[in-house]
Amino acid sequence: MLKKWTKMSKKKDERFIIFLAAPPAVGKTTLSLFLEYLSKNVEGVEEIQAIGLDGFHFYADYIKSHSININGNETPMSEVKGCLETFDIDKLIVKLKELQKKNIKWPVYDRNIHDVVDENIFVDKKIVIIEGNWLLSDEAKWSNLKDFCDYSIFVYADENLLKSRLIERKMKGGLSHEEAVSFYKKSDRVNIRRVLKNHYSADLELIMDDNGDYVRLDFS
Repeated sequence: MLKKWTKMSKKKDERFIIFLAAPPAVGKTTLSLFLEYLSKNVEGVEEIQAIGLDGFHFYADYIKSHSININGNETPMSEVKGCLETFDIDKLIVKLKELQKKNIKWPVYDRNIHDVVDENIFVDKKIVIIEGNWLLSDEAKWSNLKDFCDYSIFVYADENLLKSRLIERKMKGGLSHEEAVSFYKKSDRVNIRRVLKNHYSADLELIMDDNGDYVRLDFS
C-alpha cells in the first residue's frame, strides 16, 4: 500500500489525502500511526503524516451549553459527544481546502483537558492520512468530504467486540462501570451503528477480527 500511495501521489501536484474511517474503538489512530512509522522505515516510499478528525469537535464550552434534536427529543450534546452533530463540519471543510494546497497547522483533541487545541500539529508531508469515524459518512454536509479524498479505507467490526472495548475505555477515563455502560447505550452504540450503516464504499475495505487483526474484504 505504501508503494501504491507513493506512485499515486507522484501524479498529483497537490497533497495526496487518505481517509481512514471506521466505528469507534477499531484502532484507527494506532493503525494510522503505524502506517506513518512504516513509511519512515521502508526504502523507496513517500513519508506519510497521520492526523485525526477529533480536533474538529466543537469546543467543550459549546458542547456543554448546547443540545441537539434526536428523534424529536432535545438531548444535551455532552451526553452524546462523539456523534456527527458534535463536530464542526464547516471548520473541517475550510481546513481540508487549505490542506490540499499548502502546509498548515492542524487541531487536535486533548484527552487530558477534554477539549480542542487549535493549530497544534504542523502538517508538511506530501501524503497525509486522516483517521476518524465520520470521514466517509454519506449524511448531509459530510457527503461533500469525499471530494477531498484521494484514497479511502473503511474498517468494519462486530458491534459486541467494540462494546467491551468502549466500556473499558470509558472506565479508564474515570467513569464507573454503570456510567460507562450508560454512555455506551446512549452514545457509542448509536455511533457504531450509524457509522456502519451510513457510509460510502472505500477503495480498501477491511474487517477487524476478534484478535484485533485486519482482514481484507472481497465483495466480488
